[in-house]
Amino acid sequence: MGITQYYLASSIDGFLAESDGGLDWLLQFEGFEGQSEAYQEFYQGVGAIVMGADTYRFVLEEMPGGWPYPGLPCWVFSNHELPGYQGEDIRFVSGEVSEIAREASSAAGQRNVWLLGGGQLAGQFQRAGLIDELILTIVPVLLGSGRPIMPLSQSSPELQLLGQRQFGRGIIELRYRLKESSHSVV
Repeated sequence: MGITQYYLASSIDGFLAESDGGLDWLLQFEGFEGQSEAYQEFYQGVGAIVMGADTYRFVLEEMPGGWPYPGLPCWVFSNHELPGYQGEDIRFVSGEVSEIAREASSAAGQRNVWLLGGGQLAGQFQRAGLIDELILTIVPVLLGSGRPIMPLSQSSPELQLLGQRQFGRGIIELRYRLKESSHSVV
């Protein structure tokens, strides 16, 4: 059985996007030393993806070359109808995150579920105890405001540092286990 991993990049001050959802600050760092290898290492372990509607819209608008996660089942939380990608297993859902987490985990089999974002959805998963690991790539930028990596409505779960890596251009990756995870959804 795999685990659920919230894998993302943020500014030093904890924002994953600007207030309007913009990522220009992040895209200027694309291709940093070690990025491709780190991403491929992570991606090889992914068996299913869960994301919010804003993240999905970003993929639609900013990645015009087709679905960037071919062959992986994906659950998109949305209250609105969105276009799909022909031939891909993309499911538009709403409702309780625990039910969808069970489905995604089952579909992933022995591989992991990638909670791709955004922050609001990650907050729902965290409150339900459904995030096992947080893999945070920190980019040396201060935004001052924007969309937080995870809005907390309660105290933070205890985080156990599992590892850290340094990449080119001052970028670091931190990997934490969320000790309060109740990943017994399957």
